[in-house]
Amino acid sequence: MSPTFGIAFGGGGARGLAHIHVIEALDELGIRPVTIAGSSIGAIMGAGMASGMTGREIHDYARSILGRRAEVASRMWRARPGTIAEAMQGGIRVSQFNVERILKAFLPEAIPGTFAELKIPLKVTATDYFGHKLAVFNEGDLHSALAASAAIPAVFRPVERDGRLLIDGGIYNPVPFDLIEREADIIIAVDVVGAPEEVDRKQPTSVDLMFGATQLMMQSIIANKLNQSRPDILVRPAVSRFRVLDFLKIDALMNETADIKDELKRQVEQVLEARRQVRQAEG
Repeated sequence: MSPTFGIAFGGGGARGLAHIHVIEALDELGIRPVTIAGSSIGAIMGAGMASGMTGREIHDYARSILGRRAEVASRMWRARPGTIAEAMQGGIRVSQFNVERILKAFLPEAIPGTFAELKIPLKVTATDYFGHKLAVFNEGDLHSALAASAAIPAVFRPVERDGRLLIDGGIYNPVPFDLIEREADIIIAVDVVGAPEEVDRKQPTSVDLMFGATQLMMQSIIANKLNQSRPDILVRPAVSRFRVLDFLKIDALMNETADIKDELKRQVEQVLEARRQVRQAEG
């Protein structure tokens, strides 16, 4: 009997576009995971895969939008506040976009409205801001869960759901492989957090420092988790030179992270070969 696979897609904003290579590689290997978990952009990519989209379909869809500035601008305009009252809700917050509206404008139609309609079970993380803990969603409304998971502080306003105020799932669990480690034989984790890099020796802006500090915090969380337990396969695309909101740099990002496909395939083959040897030794 073939081993089952589970996959955890990590958070990292635009850096998470590299997840598409991972999905394409799994498609090419004929691997269909039995369980998926995701944080932030990883939750969105996981929802695409869980809905039955292929890596190629996700890739084509992302390029068709992010590869054209006019298309991005059009969809952002569509996501603008519907009324003055909505724009002023809770005071003037011009820097905080409504992530639910933005996702509605950008998500492919293939992603359904509820978890129950997905073809593969999915766990979506968010951070319960006032509850001071991780929130995990795997049932009910899917879009609000994805919005909560992607609600990067200072960029998007928090999402309210089930009486809780929710922000970015990557804050508490950047690569949520631990949520599915008992649900499949082989667990793959994809870390796209990256780390601050010196670019042309420029002094980082206050925004760069804020996002960079968040990266360092997430890296610390991941390192601590890996000391406690490890996924069978961990891949880390080379995404550090890209910023969290560099979605319009999709072509460069995809080109520079393409080698992750071959790396993942090699690691999958190594794990499968190790399992075959164990079975032979036991037999």
